[in-house]
Amino acid sequence: MATHKKRIIMSVTDDLVTDQRVNKIATSLFNNGYDVLVVGRMLPYSVAIKRPYRVKRMRLLFKKTAMFYAEYNFRLFLLLLFSKADILLADDTDTILANYYASVLRHCPLVFDAHEMFPEVPELVGRDRVKRFWSRIEDKVFPKLKYCYTVCNSIADIYNDRYGINMRVVRNFPEASYCKVKNPDEKNSRKILLYQGAVNIGRGIEWIIDALPFIDNAVFYIAGDGDVTQQMKDYAAEKNLRDRVVFLGRIPLEDLNAITVKADMGMSLLANRGLNYYYSLPNRITDFVHAEIPVLATDFPEIHLVVKKYGIGELVSDHTPEVLAATIENALKKWDAFSPDERHKIFAKAKEELCWENEEKTLLSIFSEIM
Repeated sequence: MATHKKRIIMSVTDDLVTDQRVNKIATSLFNNGYDVLVVGRMLPYSVAIKRPYRVKRMRLLFKKTAMFYAEYNFRLFLLLLFSKADILLADDTDTILANYYASVLRHCPLVFDAHEMFPEVPELVGRDRVKRFWSRIEDKVFPKLKYCYTVCNSIADIYNDRYGINMRVVRNFPEASYCKVKNPDEKNSRKILLYQGAVNIGRGIEWIIDALPFIDNAVFYIAGDGDVTQQMKDYAAEKNLRDRVVFLGRIPLEDLNAITVKADMGMSLLANRGLNYYYSLPNRITDFVHAEIPVLATDFPEIHLVVKKYGIGELVSDHTPEVLAATIENALKKWDAFSPDERHKIFAKAKEELCWENEEKTLLSIFSEIM
């Protein structure tokens, strides 16, 4: 007699094209015998995707503001209420209401994945009324969470202390086999500084643009899109740097590594705009690690631990153009001095420990407890 596969409905507010974390979690659950449906949304610029698990992307009337969140959660609630499911998996606070009420009505286990501290995102800095709204949602639901996890220890500690829960940690690391490494004989005519990820406020992109005129023979690649993309394009044009700042647009996660391995240094600079950034550990850092690309990163707690422990890059606190430029040039010279074998040895331990296969064990243990 065939065994019934446990059905998981996983929900997120993006279009799934570039979301590495959602894809890794859904794929891990699928590969371990779960029937997975991932619910996202379709945007005007969304491209077709092919995944091993099932995908449903809703077309919504509203694209942003409170009306978007209201429409998304209402439609998600109806979908969750009337679809076959054994477990509901909510990704981030902006999906939690629909999942929580559907789980209560259906007597269905709810799992929560906190990608970040949602009320602390930079977009809500100075928007106290909106921030209070999301905080009230967390105050209502989070104390009732039995199964939950987040992206780093600092955020888990805050939520566990605040709500008396057991939020565990599943970090957003690449699979060990995900990244290819650059051929050591392949040299760029100009040094490539690479930022990959959402082009949103507080990502330090303008700091690098400001520093470029003081860096010899370097170009800045930006692989991603977001709320301030056009603003950054205009800024680069104002600085007469259009030939040195290259906007690659949104890169599907399946194609991203081909861009990453071309870089000479990965950029991960963050402004201190709330606790969400301060305690973050951006997945781009470990993407660079697995491609054996040194990183230049902001000296925040979780980032500091990784960069210093494994020696995989440089930390920076001063973002003034001349100082940042000097830091970048010195770092490029330092890493150029390593042979390919020396470079590989530096990254080997980090690649072995900072990989999805290790994080997956915690993820699967949570779902095993439910079963």
